[in-house]
Amino acid sequence: MTLRTAFTELLGVRHPIALAPMGGAAGGALAAAVSNGGGLGLVGGGREETDWLVRELRIVAENTSKPWGIGFLSWGAEVRAVERALEYGPAAVMVSFGDPEPFARVVHSSSATPKLIVQVTDLEEARRAVDVGADVVVAQGSEAGGHGGSRATFPFVPAVVDLVAPIPVLAAGGVADGRGLAAALALGASGALVGTRFQVSPEALVDAEIVKAILNGHGEDTERSRVLDIARRSPWPERYTARTLRNAFLEQWRDRPDELAADTAALDDYQRGANRGDMDVVAVWAGEGIDLITEAQSARNVVGAMAELAEESVRRILGS
Repeated sequence: MTLRTAFTELLGVRHPIALAPMGGAAGGALAAAVSNGGGLGLVGGGREETDWLVRELRIVAENTSKPWGIGFLSWGAEVRAVERALEYGPAAVMVSFGDPEPFARVVHSSSATPKLIVQVTDLEEARRAVDVGADVVVAQGSEAGGHGGSRATFPFVPAVVDLVAPIPVLAAGGVADGRGLAAALALGASGALVGTRFQVSPEALVDAEIVKAILNGHGEDTERSRVLDIARRSPWPERYTARTLRNAFLEQWRDRPDELAADTAALDDYQRGANRGDMDVVAVWAGEGIDLITEAQSARNVVGAMAELAEESVRRILGS
């Protein structure tokens, strides 16, 4: 059994699995590996660090002939970054966390005709995705690692599926193996967007200590907070909190975010600790599905194993 969905047909990929475009982690090598495994690899374009972006886009373009894409933060990127990325021939452009409209205009006017993927964290954002002509909508639940909203994946995904139909939906948040993918399909999604699981793949741009922390971590070790964004002096919109592994710095400042924001000495101490890789302060983005991540595998193998387990799960449900 091969799981064919509206998403796989639209993007021309074998498996209904997409790589979350994680800023700083999802570079060209990881995106290429996911695409070569039959999923859709997405480079994490983030806010548009031009030199980094150009280097990673060259890597993915040179290392796969399969469809791939790139993701940007709507609140932080500029239209020119999307225009630059389109020069490398992505099959898809994903935008998240903010108004997608300026980027949608660029994508839709491109002669390369890439697909527009819009990630949403609530129903208002889902309606906006429809309005701007999204080809795919990602319904991201709060179980996801990194930044996101407050809706839980299980009830949120089918609500988005119903609202945006017939646009295909990818489920995100807590999906770390094929059973999660099968569950996403049962909820009406056409596939899943997966992040944390790929962070421990050797192709990811992730330090060894962070990989170790993820492999040793558990879902109850994660929480959503603004503290580490404040500590990093990161201008993320307040509505999008970040799920990370707990660490000593987060424990210290959890209930005092405003005090932290005003404490220049504490912010400077944080930066020095982060620069030397001190795991008591470093933000480790990780979702609640972390319990299911017990070994580091190549991204290509992760895609295959996830698809195989999803197919087995569907056969079991059907009793065949």
